[in-house]
Amino acid sequence: MDKLVNFVLFQIGWFSAVIGGATNRPWLGVLVIIAVVLIHLYRTFNIRAEATLIIIIAIMGGSLDSVFVYLNWISYPSGHIHESLTAYWIIAMWMSFSTTLNSSMAWLKKSHILAVIFGFFGGPLTYYGGYKLQAIEFQNFDAAMIGLAFGWAAIIPLLFLLSNKVYEYFDCSHA
Repeated sequence: MDKLVNFVLFQIGWFSAVIGGATNRPWLGVLVIIAVVLIHLYRTFNIRAEATLIIIIAIMGGSLDSVFVYLNWISYPSGHIHESLTAYWIIAMWMSFSTTLNSSMAWLKKSHILAVIFGFFGGPLTYYGGYKLQAIEFQNFDAAMIGLAFGWAAIIPLLFLLSNKVYEYFDCSHA
């Protein structure tokens, strides 16, 4: 049941962020994601490990997305901190995404190959969904899709490795 709750909360956060970004109200999704993250932290057994993971992944994911913005492959109509960086609501989405690693997406930890495949196809599909909902724009569709596929194929297994290392650092086991 915990995994289902985690999955549903992530979806609520994702759609709120995308709709907020698309309607020039990026703060809307951020507020919802703050609630999602706080609920997750309340429900987790190791707040320090999860909070650390959330912060690190926000930085990593925000950096990855900023590369695509900097290369002028994708852009966001709202929520800019700086023109060459990703939108702040995207960073919030990375925070929300991080809550799934040890919960609803923990099944991917069992296979690096599955994690790579999931990232390769799943990453670009989420951006395409955001594009269809008018929250992001593709400046160079082909380059963006290829970059997103390989970027996400690389980052997903790295995030699982990072999750394990953070939990080892805090000397605790997790699901």
